[in-house]
Amino acid sequence: MTTAERWDTVYDNGNAPWVIGRPQPAIEELERDGWIRGRVLDPGCGAGEHTILLTRLGYDVLGIDLSPSAVAEARRNAAEKGVPEARFEVGDSLHLGDIGLFDTVVDSALFHIFGTDPEGRAQYVQSLHSVVKPGGLVHVLALSDAEPGFGPRIGDQLIRESFSTGWELEELGPSRYHGRVTALVADQAAQAGLPSEGPVDTTAWLARIRRLPS
Repeated sequence: MTTAERWDTVYDNGNAPWVIGRPQPAIEELERDGWIRGRVLDPGCGAGEHTILLTRLGYDVLGIDLSPSAVAEARRNAAEKGVPEARFEVGDSLHLGDIGLFDTVVDSALFHIFGTDPEGRAQYVQSLHSVVKPGGLVHVLALSDAEPGFGPRIGDQLIRESFSTGWELEELGPSRYHGRVTALVADQAAQAGLPSEGPVDTTAWLARIRRLPS
């Protein structure tokens, strides 16, 4: 089974713990504070909540995901929410290629999946560097290892090290991430003392990173 097929299975079974039916509050706050500008990329867009939100607000946004099932769900979600013009494409965030240049990247719970994969992490960061305009911003919302829980959880040092060359880390601090316990993560949730199902609010990191001129 390919990586895309594994992600397809999660979406097809309704087991994605990051699909909560709304955008992450931390991302909404970034937009209210004026940190999202110009052309926007939403890598690993999942069910498309952030692409839908920003499209509705008038931004030029592209959501991409490796999973065709995720992209199909995002398109249905956009139509149901009255934002059929929201754009989604199947694409590999490790090979962003010729999709154009962006002023802002909103990474919600993608970066941390490379926490135990240094090669993939380096490739992802380099891929971002190739599509972010000099002076553009990358926002990373990632699960934090400051408390136990489900999913890949990382330390802040991993973010600092990964964006040390060709980038300026402008801000990095604690935030919150909203998810839900599904069958996919029920065992991990139980070990962390979390409810066996339903919504959860967990600690996260929020980083603002600026691409330096080449």
